[in-house]
Amino acid sequence: MKYLKLFRYQNLIFIALAQVFIKYGLFLPFNIDITLSSFEFALLVIATLCIAAGGNVINDIYDVLIDKVNKPDKVIIGKLITESSANRLFVVLNVIGVGIGFYLSNVIERPSFAALFIVFSAMLYLYASYLKGILLVGNIVVSFLVAMSLIIVGLFDLLPAITPQNQAEQSLVFEVILRYALFAFSLNLIREIVKDIQDINGDKKGGINTLPIAIGRKRTLMVVFALTVFLIVGILAQMYDYLYNQKVLMLYFLLGIIAPLLFFCVKTWSAEHKKDLKLLSNTLKIVMFIGTCSLLLFQFVIL
Repeated sequence: MKYLKLFRYQNLIFIALAQVFIKYGLFLPFNIDITLSSFEFALLVIATLCIAAGGNVINDIYDVLIDKVNKPDKVIIGKLITESSANRLFVVLNVIGVGIGFYLSNVIERPSFAALFIVFSAMLYLYASYLKGILLVGNIVVSFLVAMSLIIVGLFDLLPAITPQNQAEQSLVFEVILRYALFAFSLNLIREIVKDIQDINGDKKGGINTLPIAIGRKRTLMVVFALTVFLIVGILAQMYDYLYNQKVLMLYFLLGIIAPLLFFCVKTWSAEHKKDLKLLSNTLKIVMFIGTCSLLLFQFVIL
């Protein structure tokens, strides 16, 4: 159990579900031309999870002092797992992830794609060791990598199967993935900023220059409010353009995503205590889960 906590297994489940839902809720029901077999796709999921888990491990190694302030009862490195063991685990996870990525890149005859896994691993290490200390840069890097965990499914499974005959259909499906990736990026960026507000005391001690430290909690909450409003407007625009004749999906998005985000906006105005911030963070988790599950609905309402 200590390793599951170290890996942030809840976040890994989100990533795995999103990737599985893209393939089995979007690709297969619509008979989209794909490249990876079920086994090869499982390897892609494992590679992604290994890289992500490795990123969580190295982040915890660098955050020991900060976590002792922010969440002393949840510190794992130095208590349940030694730092040397955690470092070895980080190396093993990344070797597995990059190794599988190299294998799959050759399977789809795109050997250069192996570099993606190396870049992702390097970005997570740089985030933990340096980038998260730069105002907003760390938040953007993590959110970008979350979005890439969706896009990589299209790159490995969809892109190699594109031909002149199916290009229009394949491009349309890839566009859907990109829209979900943008949604994931935006939602995760907002959540990362909320987490920075929660962790402001430890971050100050650790010398991390986050937005709440730079401009204060209240102003940061206003930034969060503004970003959420922009996200809501963007989602509504997408719904109007693409789902106006899909009543089931419209209702699902309105009740499952727009309504919780509006609730989130209201709560940002009165958020003062830790429990308020935790509510905001949990609301975004719920929205992300509901948004991910929407991938399964397309086959029932559009086919």
